[in-house]
Amino acid sequence: MPPTLSALPEEAVEETAPVLLEEILEQIFLRLPPDEPACLVRASLASKLWLALLTGPRFRSRYREHHAAPPMLGFLNSTPWGSTEQQEGHPAVTETEEGHPAVPPFVSTTGFRARLPDHGWGHRDYNAWDCRHGRVLLGQNNGLLEGARRLAVWDPMTGCRRELQKPEVVYGEVDEVVYSYGLYAAAVLCAVSSCDHLACHEGPFRVVHFSLTKVVGGDDFVAQVCMSSPETCDCSKPSSDLAEWSNPCPGVSVGRDGYIEPRPPILINEALHLMLSHFCHGAVPYAQIIKYDLSSDCLSLIDAPKGGVNMDNVSILMAMEDGSLGFAHLKSKDIRLLGAVEGSDVIFVTTDLGIYSLNVKSLQDKKISNEECLVSLIPYMSFYNTREKGETCDAAH
Repeated sequence: MPPTLSALPEEAVEETAPVLLEEILEQIFLRLPPDEPACLVRASLASKLWLALLTGPRFRSRYREHHAAPPMLGFLNSTPWGSTEQQEGHPAVTETEEGHPAVPPFVSTTGFRARLPDHGWGHRDYNAWDCRHGRVLLGQNNGLLEGARRLAVWDPMTGCRRELQKPEVVYGEVDEVVYSYGLYAAAVLCAVSSCDHLACHEGPFRVVHFSLTKVVGGDDFVAQVCMSSPETCDCSKPSSDLAEWSNPCPGVSVGRDGYIEPRPPILINEALHLMLSHFCHGAVPYAQIIKYDLSSDCLSLIDAPKGGVNMDNVSILMAMEDGSLGFAHLKSKDIRLLGAVEGSDVIFVTTDLGIYSLNVKSLQDKKISNEECLVSLIPYMSFYNTREKGETCDAAH
């Protein structure tokens, strides 16, 4: 039997007691819910010992490993890509005193508050396009047809942002990329291979840009993809918005009436998936899935399992908890599908009573917002991670 503290020499007790105390505290703090970051904040204010423990790299690492999947701290809502008009019932974007947009529509579902860039957003009106691995991809709303349209990657945890120019490429024998509803999409993802994505929000990232363009002299749209070089939001280094983009991958014809549903791409096993709807007057509507393999730089089309109905707001793709590609479809006209959490069985639906998360297997639901009129809900998943006081971050300046 190991000796008790009373049986140890006085010097050993003085050395052992703090170690045991910290271990006990760690075990308690590890069980604080990750989707309530206010609990960690309040605990860190109790004493210097607790503050040092909770902000140390050892505890942060153990906390992420203990809970595995990052929690949902909030969500972003978006209007259709390419639309600058505010939708009826849609919450207005907060503006600065100068009348410029202050922040994309971010709704916190916890005590977390998104951190804005130190120098604001400038004169640009951004809309949320995608969110993954602790980063939010934004697209500029104004200047739809001008060459100056920009993308931006924003870290709500630190306030860092990195602006990128859209791909300036000519897709072979096709017209220039036109930024209009349903003709483009984009995704942001970690650029580090073999990463567990639990705390990589400050590391290098890539942006994958999808577009539908028409062949010169033809009627069919061609889907193609470009990928940015690895970028970073490292605030200690100068940043340029002239990102390098890869050459477009071989295109795939998607017909003359196809358009991309305004939902973020779904990532499964190193492949991105988008919903492509086909709707033409007098024809039977149907849907396809655009699959882009990141490793082989290859596009392909998959027939969706549901046909004969308009897919708007009633069907979405899902990245299921078991790693498979899921397809959710609703028959009710009173409920609309808004999005899903990647790597889980949770979807988001909107009703007259507000927005709810719903597990499609357990059927457990939870109300997360009173908002009703949203086009798309993009969940922000991340462990809460405070920065040292006085540390600033804005990679755009």
